[in-house]
Amino acid sequence: MSTREIEIGSNSIIIQELDNLCDSVTGRPLTGAWLWDSALILAQFMSTHFDFQNKSVLELGAGAGLPGLTAARLGATRVVLTDVKPLLPGLINNVEANGLGDRVEVRELVWGSDDLSQLSELGEFDMVIMSDVFYDPEEMVGLGKTLKRVCGTGRHTVVWAVSEVRTRTGDCLHELIMSQGFRVIELTCQLGGGCPEAFAVYELTPPMHEENFHVANT
Repeated sequence: MSTREIEIGSNSIIIQELDNLCDSVTGRPLTGAWLWDSALILAQFMSTHFDFQNKSVLELGAGAGLPGLTAARLGATRVVLTDVKPLLPGLINNVEANGLGDRVEVRELVWGSDDLSQLSELGEFDMVIMSDVFYDPEEMVGLGKTLKRVCGTGRHTVVWAVSEVRTRTGDCLHELIMSQGFRVIELTCQLGGGCPEAFAVYELTPPMHEENFHVANT
């Protein structure tokens, strides 16, 4: 395990990476336990673009949890970090290392799961954040299904993501737009040191929010 201290604005956040965590079936490293550049860029973007005071935030595919922990440091009153079960101990370690157990929860959440209790127990959120989740088009059906359920129909939850732009990133976004009905806007990433060209910031709007917008404006 390695420990890193990350400076996000005026906040210092401790991240412990589990270097030797592997999938029990395939034996492959679980790379979600590492801190990736997309999470760093999302955390920096959040610190300069959003007001988190008294907000509730859900992080999907949290990995090491840096963006969610950043939201808590910036004033969010409730943050839920979610990922697959093997990554939860690392997330719990990072919550404890930063003394944020009073406002940050760690939950298992499998994208697309039909276990509605997983989502109903989470409640409602003002914002959903994600980093480096656009890597496999086949995962987008489950991700889209989960986002639609989390955002619901009566709450204007905003969804933000940062991703490294890879060959399959476009295929993932195409799946969300064409098959899942999401509206996706790519925004200019304006950071103090600039945003690397290989990364992009996205705002996602679920289809029911689009429908509600049109109804409200007719």
